[in-house]
Order: sequence, then C-alpha cells, then structure tokens
Amino acid sequence: MSWKTERRSFYYQGAPEPEDPVLEKGKVALLVIDMQNTYLDRPDPATLSAGDLARYHAWTPFHERMHGTVIPNNQRLLERFRALGLDVLFARIACLRTDGRDRSLSQKKPGWNNLLLPKDEEASQILPQIAPQGGEIVVTKTTDSALTGTNLRLVLANMGITRVVCSGIFTDQCVSSTVRSLADESFDVIVVDDACAAGSMDLHVSELERIHMIYANVMNTDELIGYLPPAQG
Repeated sequence: MSWKTERRSFYYQGAPEPEDPVLEKGKVALLVIDMQNTYLDRPDPATLSAGDLARYHAWTPFHERMHGTVIPNNQRLLERFRALGLDVLFARIACLRTDGRDRSLSQKKPGWNNLLLPKDEEASQILPQIAPQGGEIVVTKTTDSALTGTNLRLVLANMGITRVVCSGIFTDQCVSSTVRSLADESFDVIVVDDACAAGSMDLHVSELERIHMIYANVMNTDELIGYLPPAQG
C-alpha cells in the first residue's frame, strides 16, 4: 500500500486515488511546526508523586517517537530541502509579553494547553537539532494555527508558495489547525506522517485519517522526498 490508499477515513473509502503532487522549486516550502524545547523537557521521575509519575510514563511513548522517529525525519527533510535550495520556514508558540496577556484564549484555559512561553525564554526556542539556518523564516504565534496568528499567509503568497509540506507537533492540535487553515486559503498541503507526533499514537493516527485527502495528502518521509524536484546541475 502507498499513501494514496492508506489512512483513509469513512468519507473516502472507494474514492479515486489522488494524483502525484508536482513539487516545484519556488512554489513548495517546508513548514516545521512547534518543535520546541518545552515539549522535550522532562522532570526527574525520582522526584514525582504517584499521579505525576503515572503521567510521566504515559508520555514516554511520545518522547520515544520524538527522539527515534520525528526528529530524525525532520532532520532528513531539512537536509534535503536545504540541499535543493527549497524554502524552509518554522512556526513556534511564543508570547510577546512575559505575562502572556497577548495569548489567544485557547492558550489561557486551564489544563495542558495553558502555555506561557515568553519569546526569549529557552523553553520557547526551536530544538537545537533542527535549528533554523541563515535567513530561514520563523513565525511566532499565540494560536494553534500558524496562519491565524501570524502573517504567514501573506509571506507564503509573497514568496510564490502554493504547496506547503507540514511536519511537527502536535498532529491533532497545532499541525491540524495549521493544515486546515492552509487548505481553507487554497494552499495544497502535504503532511509528513513520520515527521509528526501527537500525545498518543491513537490521536496521531485518528487525526491523519480526518485530514487526509480533504485538507492535505498524508505521506511518509521517503514518499515525500521522492517527489521533490531534482537538484539543478
């Protein structure tokens, strides 16, 4: 099976296979979403109470996927895009005020998504393993969607980008919100399955089934790289 027949939701059972995407230099960009230090920071389990320790272990599969699969595949994507001279952009969650008053409501509500990440703090910075290089654009958002909370739509349009390859975290939250916004703005979108992660694999797989073939095409890193334009001689 390939990306054309996998990950189909109820709505797309029996639908025709999508066409091969045509990725052109100057029209395709990689957007790496929310791959930030805060999400890989873990406490010492020896210091945790029973409830916190249970939550620590519940998050272990996510961290294993990040280190074993997602970060390496983002590194591969970045290396290939850069080698071919293709555009690379990053989005990150970071508030402009240290008290977080500029955050959207979804990032102020109590619970896991209550994020206070001032823009200059270490926690809000992009992971050093995939750090932006040179003039690569980084947009800062206080929303889930990288389009809603920034000038990203205008930037992409000004650059002539019509297709956006998305990777990062979390599949069912900021990645999905960004993908849906991009699709509504008539960008063609590809989501790279093994360069993304959610808090659990069930959430990751379920969200990919929801967005595949309507808001984006979903494929793996090898499949995506196979569609990239050849290097210019």
